[in-house]
Amino acid sequence: MQDSNERSAQTLGAAKTPTPRRLDGRALRSERTKQLIIEAYLALLRESPEIPTAAQIAKRAGYSVRSVFERFDDLLALSLATADYAFAEGLNQAAIRDLDGTREQRIRAQVETRAGICERWLPLWRVLLHNQHESEFLKVRIGRMRDAVWARLALMYRAELGTLPDADRKMVLIALEQLTDFESWGRMRSRHGLSIEEATWTWIAAIDRLLPPTPGSG
Repeated sequence: MQDSNERSAQTLGAAKTPTPRRLDGRALRSERTKQLIIEAYLALLRESPEIPTAAQIAKRAGYSVRSVFERFDDLLALSLATADYAFAEGLNQAAIRDLDGTREQRIRAQVETRAGICERWLPLWRVLLHNQHESEFLKVRIGRMRDAVWARLALMYRAELGTLPDADRKMVLIALEQLTDFESWGRMRSRHGLSIEEATWTWIAAIDRLLPPTPGSG
């Protein structure tokens, strides 16, 4: 009787164990098509400030307009998918460097990382801001990106910020967040004609002036 119960339990357990889901060839091709459409959308945004049409995206990706809308309900859905892609790529791009380094090393590491992200993703950021009132999901994604920037600033400059009262600490973080915003980078590059190196040094100098003295530095 015990053996029979054990066999029944094993059979029931086996029945409840989910089978790993495998993507068939068609599903894999569909995912690849989505990726190519997203990459085409990003490439067009970097070439022109105008939001591309579905026809332009399809042509750049090498697919029909129908293929675009088979995978994305509309261009807003494509923007959402692209925002998720950009956020994941941005996190990979923003690997922590020189966290325990000197003040100069930490400022340089933070600025170089942020500059690289702004240079790469500014066109998409502008589209996301333009469309943010069309979708609560998009607002959430924008907020998540801003939260990540805030957290990085607080982490990289914790030694200096830790010397300040809470209210002053918050004000300095707000100033740092505004200083290193996407549009700040865009104005330096486009309006003022700074090179990447010049814009990077401008941020480094400004952040150094904003931060309070580093503990133990004097």
